[in-house]
Amino acid sequence: MAGSAHGHTPAAWTGVTISFIGFCVAGVFMVAANPLGFWAGMAVVVLGGVVGAAMKAAGMGQPKESREQHEARAAAGRAQATS
Repeated sequence: MAGSAHGHTPAAWTGVTISFIGFCVAGVFMVAANPLGFWAGMAVVVLGGVVGAAMKAAGMGQPKESREQHEARAAAGRAQATS
């Protein structure tokens, strides 16, 4: 994964950060026995996914790799495995 920079995009970082905050909020309210606050935190988690997807659609995510790039990556992996 490190060779492909998997997830190192503004869309991924923003979506994960918002979702993490939502999980923290939901966790605090779950311990406090407040169902409304828990579900509000879960709504923030879903919002993180929506924001991440919207940013990816806006071009801030990782671009899809072409078939040629995929084949070249596979060939390089096979060459490295045999050496």
